[in-house]
Amino acid sequence: MMTIKKRVTTCLLFLLSAPAWALVPPDYQEPTTSFNAEVEAGLQLNSGNNETKNFNGRTYLTYDTLKTKQEGTVKVYYAADGSESTAEKYELFLQSNYKLQRGYVFGRGELTWNEFGSYTRITTISSGYGFDLIKNNRTKLSLEAGPGYRYDQPQASTEDPYPDENRDVILRSAAKYNVKLQEYTSFNADITAETGLDNNTLTLDMSYKNTFIQDWAFKIGMNIKYTEVVPEDSKNTDTVTTFNLLYTFQ
Repeated sequence: MMTIKKRVTTCLLFLLSAPAWALVPPDYQEPTTSFNAEVEAGLQLNSGNNETKNFNGRTYLTYDTLKTKQEGTVKVYYAADGSESTAEKYELFLQSNYKLQRGYVFGRGELTWNEFGSYTRITTISSGYGFDLIKNNRTKLSLEAGPGYRYDQPQASTEDPYPDENRDVILRSAAKYNVKLQEYTSFNADITAETGLDNNTLTLDMSYKNTFIQDWAFKIGMNIKYTEVVPEDSKNTDTVTTFNLLYTFQ
């Protein structure tokens, strides 16, 4: 027969343990959030119009809700030879998606300022329709297409020291592919084509990410952009290879 002392001890243990189970149940999971951010920085290797090695950084923000998704990216590339800069490039893109029963409609704006590129200023505005062709826990493939408008300022050359600005109506099409290779590794590839009346571009952006400590990851990236028509003394293809340390905020 249980004594009074044993009964009191049992009750105290039960009362002490109950709040713990109420606060942290066995199947507890952290609540999901609609906001996500990535910040990365590291070494940069350029080939094409620029032959430099130096710093690059990237910040990516997204806010994903039931009906809309907002995305924004800022990229910075900078290199210098002594006190003289040899590469300086800034990129900004914003995209807003409104989700439909099937797919989504989007509006997108891109701005590029590249002091040493074949085009020093590029502004692109586009809109259209996108949908997920494949979407599961491991793989996602999204397709987008729509009309747009592009403005660019060519780099001055010896043949044309004061080039005219270009304004072009374009058709933008894109494929965004992401696959989770293993629990802590993933591969991403985005292909974007801009077809215009005066000029055409094709961009391939690839990256491999390996998470090694919770929210920290090592990322290898490669961006290849082909421009069909470029000024004199410029190359058609620019390639940027990066080796970055990435931190994810969730």
